[in-house]
Amino acid sequence: MPTSDGTRRWWATLSESISSRIWPLPVAAIIAAVLAGILLPILDSAVDEHLPAWLGAILFSGGTDAARAVLTTIAGSLITATSLTFSLTVVALQLASNQASPRLLRTFSSDRMVHATLAVFLGTFAYALTVLRTVSDTGESVPRIAVTIAFALTLASVVMLVLFLAHLASRLRVETMLRDVHRETTRTIALVGADDRPTAPAPERPADARPVFARRSGFVTGIDRDALVEAARDHAAVVRELRQIGASVIEGTPVAEWWPEPDAGAGSDAAAEHGTRADRAALEAAVVEAYRVGYERTSPQDIGFGLRQLADIAAKALSPGVNDPTTAVHALSHIAAVLSDLADLPEGPSAYADEDGAARVIPVRHEFAELVEVGVQQVRRYGAADPDVAARLFELVDDVGRHANRPEHRRVLEDQLDRLVASVAAADYDPHERAEFARLADRARGVLAQEDATSV
Repeated sequence: MPTSDGTRRWWATLSESISSRIWPLPVAAIIAAVLAGILLPILDSAVDEHLPAWLGAILFSGGTDAARAVLTTIAGSLITATSLTFSLTVVALQLASNQASPRLLRTFSSDRMVHATLAVFLGTFAYALTVLRTVSDTGESVPRIAVTIAFALTLASVVMLVLFLAHLASRLRVETMLRDVHRETTRTIALVGADDRPTAPAPERPADARPVFARRSGFVTGIDRDALVEAARDHAAVVRELRQIGASVIEGTPVAEWWPEPDAGAGSDAAAEHGTRADRAALEAAVVEAYRVGYERTSPQDIGFGLRQLADIAAKALSPGVNDPTTAVHALSHIAAVLSDLADLPEGPSAYADEDGAARVIPVRHEFAELVEVGVQQVRRYGAADPDVAARLFELVDDVGRHANRPEHRRVLEDQLDRLVASVAAADYDPHERAEFARLADRARGVLAQEDATSV
């Protein structure tokens, strides 16, 4: 049975998969609008003669020609507004790709304001067309309630257009992009840290472990470890992951390996042959099925993806075509915060266990050194010659070092500090700037030298 943590992870993946597509909410709004456009005229004909006077006074009071003119105008204007909204969204995507990072396009396509605006516009358009078909040139009755609601929806669409323009102006600011990526990464870190699956010591890997090969190429967007534990338990096996979430995989290359559990009749013919061919095929198929492989990285389980986006923004800002070191400094502030959160994460389990406590899945995770490299390497290489960027890199080591409570984490930061000092030494700085860098480096070394770094 999936754990509560597994359910949260599954829901986060499903929610992200739906929210990253523009069409679901507008399509749902169109369906609801068509149904309302069919049912409300029927309601009109049933209650029109029984409406109280005060309500009748605020409803549409024109004839059939006026009703048709109003609905036609609404439908025409809304499709124009929809085209404008879509065009502005495309421009925003292009600017985000050119000025920040192509990896941010998924964040923009997940924007709920864009979804809601398109839903209101297209829903109003579909509703007006559906009601229009019930207004006959020769008919004597006018669906007053339906036409009045169409008018109200038009006013709501105008308000949505104003809100959308204000929202878009905010979204195009690089500070907003950095904030959104940081928030999304923080949610992913919290989800990864809230792992409540049962654990056990990892068994020793035998020499004859069997590999499991990927059946498609792409990026590992998620791993269903509950399914892996269940499959390993059903086949009395241990599964060891070889590719982490976010890694690129090629069809036909190993993504995992497995072997019979240590107590499953060691030395028997069945254990030696790793079970029948059908059993092996069933287990390997279940392992492959537990790996979700997509054409792009996503954020629900990939804690390195947010760092990749933040580092991309910083690197793009340092490119000669953009030349915006201030944005790089701001991005480094977010990178420092994310790395501090990662340093605070508890050490992950060596193996996940089944209900009986037997080790079933040996996970592979992002190493802290790897994540620090993702966040720092490119920015250090491209920005070591800029005094503001170099100073912020020294401060990043200082900031993260105050959260690095494990010796191996401090060693990683010490290595980054040594490389940063070497990069700055090779750059062209005046004596005053070099003295400032030396002061920042000494302060960072003092933090890392503490036996028990504390969070501030």
